[in-house]
Amino acid sequence: MVKPSCLVKPVSVTRIAGRYLAHQEGLPKLPVPPLQQTCERYLAALTPIVDPEELNHTRKLLEEFQKPGGVGERLQKGLEQRGKKMENWLSDWWLQTAYLDYRMPVVVHSSPGVVLPRMEFSDRQGQMRYAAKLIAGVLDFKSMIDNETLPVEYLGGKPLCMNQYYQVLSSCRIPGTKRDTVVNYTLDKRPPTHITVVHNFQFFVLDVYNSDGTPLTVDQIYIQLEKIWNSSLQTNKEPIGILTSNHRNSWGKAYDNLIKDKTNQESVRAIQKSIFTVCLDAPMPHASDDMYRTRAGVQMLHGGGSRWNSGNRWFDKTLQFIIGEDGTCGLIYEHAPAEGPPIVCFPMMVRTPMVPLRMPQKLHFNITPEIKMDIEEAKQNMNIMVHDLDMKVSVFSHFGKDFPKSQKMSPDAFIQMALQLAYYRIHKRCCPTYESASLRMFRLGRTDTIRSMSIDSDKFVKAMDDPNIEKVALLDKAVKAHRAYADMAIRGQAIDRHLLGLKLQAIEDLAALPEIFMDTSYAVALHFNLSTSQVPAKTNCVMCFGPVVSDGYGVCYNPMDTHINFAVSAFNSCQHTNAARLAQALEDALLDIKTLLEQTPKAKL
Repeated sequence: MVKPSCLVKPVSVTRIAGRYLAHQEGLPKLPVPPLQQTCERYLAALTPIVDPEELNHTRKLLEEFQKPGGVGERLQKGLEQRGKKMENWLSDWWLQTAYLDYRMPVVVHSSPGVVLPRMEFSDRQGQMRYAAKLIAGVLDFKSMIDNETLPVEYLGGKPLCMNQYYQVLSSCRIPGTKRDTVVNYTLDKRPPTHITVVHNFQFFVLDVYNSDGTPLTVDQIYIQLEKIWNSSLQTNKEPIGILTSNHRNSWGKAYDNLIKDKTNQESVRAIQKSIFTVCLDAPMPHASDDMYRTRAGVQMLHGGGSRWNSGNRWFDKTLQFIIGEDGTCGLIYEHAPAEGPPIVCFPMMVRTPMVPLRMPQKLHFNITPEIKMDIEEAKQNMNIMVHDLDMKVSVFSHFGKDFPKSQKMSPDAFIQMALQLAYYRIHKRCCPTYESASLRMFRLGRTDTIRSMSIDSDKFVKAMDDPNIEKVALLDKAVKAHRAYADMAIRGQAIDRHLLGLKLQAIEDLAALPEIFMDTSYAVALHFNLSTSQVPAKTNCVMCFGPVVSDGYGVCYNPMDTHINFAVSAFNSCQHTNAARLAQALEDALLDIKTLLEQTPKAKL
């Protein structure tokens, strides 16, 4: 992790016109891929997942769609025009369709959690001390953002868009009854200087800068956290924060009702404007060592339910650090402003003189009978979600990315093929698979889809358990196909966002929706039974998220040199899926592929 060479006090907001913008200007714009290329690649992606008759029907629709002077060409031209006019033709649309229009709760369905290595706190002073160091570290990181000394990240020698780092602090999602919005207070005339701390379901404003603009030291923050702890010893009977876990339309209505009261409105605004939130959690029920990681994973995703820490959150806040009294640490973030890698990058840096500090301000809420009913409804819904989430966080300790590398294979492609094999062995079929690809080589780039399930992966997994078929060549081909698709995706040439763009362009033109988007194949292609993400980090952590479809899995992994951290999720309400079973099948598949490679003379590769 990079440490700032000197800690300059935060400068005024005019900063943004400097290096950051110059860097952004230098990045290329997201391309609009050629129409014919996307149609061909779409057909190839459908080949292993739809039956031949359906595929034939789709092929005809695509031929019609691509005819010269036809609807496809018109929409393509519209997208290309949009690409010329805008900084990024996709980013606004993506923010709306993927996040702000999405009405399921952000908890489990959208917001990822990150489990950090377990801490050993001998007492609550340990918890406070760690929290103080963490807050100071994030403030150091913030000063690098404010002063634009944040080192630019590169991928394959190319600079990446740094915009997401500027979106995660002092920002918050605001619920609406039909669609949400995101506010960012960084560019206010007077940017926020406070964080929010939650303890026993009570919210506090903690100013983290002195009057001269210097950040508080670790010792000062520790003293303030002690004051917060001591003035919130009793658990608040009405966990107001749990409202943020509800279905977005319900929360939107409850929100309008909540902020009618001036005190409530001011308290809510203080949370929304804060730089980030720190949740000081009560200990969870004890778990055995092998179950600990899984319990920590669910703790980060939903807090354990209304009896535990789910009320100790404001789930709309972009960034919430969670520090449990029992040493369970991590964070949860609201997904609209940023992807996982910038979040996982938040470094933990430490600083260490004393001025009397004013008491942190407790936020008050006036709970009407109606708000109380909303809280009860949110509690019930949260507890249903908690019971429905099936989670398994595990460490695959037999090898890490060192083995695939020794075989001259991409570790990510290797893991994805093992995932395909694991799914196929359990469900006796292959399924549409989403793996996120970063588009940060482009200005304001977010993600596209690497479709890990391909014609080649399909052939490999079906051959793997057949003793009569030569498998290594098939594996090699499948790994190379995955690598090629991933490279194509990060260069802005994948199919999913382009197809979405064509569809949204059609909606914007108020034309009838082209048949290819009403075709069964399109629905099948977008039903991602496997939603996956590689989130590599230098620390031994793992990110976790829920499945994106009711009969699917969410799989996140962090490949380290000699082991791999996995988080697998599913829903208990689906009788066909089981997180522990997929995690075990994944372990078996990784070992079987390793054995296959070791038993095959190198010459065959």
